[in-house]
Amino acid sequence: MSDGARLIEATRDLPAPLAVVDEDALWSNADDLVRRAAGVPIRVASKSVRVRGLVEETLARPGFAGVMSYSAAESAWLVDHDVDDVLLAYPTVDAAAIRSIVDDDRRRAAITLMVDGTGALDAVDRVLGPRHPTVQVCLDVDASLRLGPVHLGVRRSPVHTPRQARRVAETIANRPGFDLVGVMFYDAQIAGLPDSSPAVRLVKRRSAAELLDRRAAVVETVREVADLRLVNAGGTGSLETTGADPVITELTAGSGLFSPTLFDGYDAFQGRPAAHFALDVVRRPTRDVATCFGGGYIASGPVGDSRAPTPVHPAGLSLLGSEGAGEVQTPVKGRAARHLQPGDRVLLRYAKAGEMCERFDAVHLVDAEGTVRTLPTYRGEGMNFG
Repeated sequence: MSDGARLIEATRDLPAPLAVVDEDALWSNADDLVRRAAGVPIRVASKSVRVRGLVEETLARPGFAGVMSYSAAESAWLVDHDVDDVLLAYPTVDAAAIRSIVDDDRRRAAITLMVDGTGALDAVDRVLGPRHPTVQVCLDVDASLRLGPVHLGVRRSPVHTPRQARRVAETIANRPGFDLVGVMFYDAQIAGLPDSSPAVRLVKRRSAAELLDRRAAVVETVREVADLRLVNAGGTGSLETTGADPVITELTAGSGLFSPTLFDGYDAFQGRPAAHFALDVVRRPTRDVATCFGGGYIASGPVGDSRAPTPVHPAGLSLLGSEGAGEVQTPVKGRAARHLQPGDRVLLRYAKAGEMCERFDAVHLVDAEGTVRTLPTYRGEGMNFG
């Protein structure tokens, strides 16, 4: 029996649409992330999971330590559920969340806020006033590759050079109520970009070499100002490259656990597809088309085919170009569609990782023997962090 058939058979009695995770593939992916990290601890990127139970189970495995959260409110919630090391990946201006973190000793000790300049510090001071308990902060340093006017990477921090990093570090050091404990570099143009062409491979090699030198220079100059406890970098697609840098103390990964379609096509690794969703066939408009209920789960990012879900079981199905994945119905075509009848199920992969879980209250984990267990997603626990 194929993996897709096993997942569908195991969850046949559960109502669809439903999210299903191949547990054997999930933990195989986790082990492979640890292997690729080569002894450098991996911080779990919660945005790429969004299932608290799976975050906790991943943290219990050797090689993983701490969470990289995406929301200040989420950070506090995770600490309240016994996660004791949370690095918030983005600056926050959420006044209620800032108060909830700083006013609670346990949360304040466990959570490190992200800053990329005085604006992030001002946001905290506006909420708490200039005299507040000391807040741990991490400096986000832009890890993009800049070639003249060309910017390759994501638009994150305005801090790019060692001189800029030192200036912000000195500002933090001289500002009451803040303790600079870390520096972060997210190399999206390496970690999040499949090896789709020789040109892409060249850019990634050049970016990795540039970052190796610049990271070392940034860390050295910031250490002259602050006692850094962490230097965080990398992502699922760059663990080998980034983890080999001796200045790095920890890596981050999350998408590699689920291995969505945007992480197909890397030279250094091949993840096993772990996260899927299943749709019921509800009608047959033509001989070669079967129509499923629901399915319009389009991933964020630049609009295009790469953000659409991909039918994977039965093999040989594809979406219709004229309809795609629909709000209420999703037609699929192909020779396999001729054999689908109302009540049959189609298994699809999502383009990104944890974002899929915003559509479902639970994920159903299926082990190699077909045993099913169910865990609530963030949404299923009533938590919406944007």
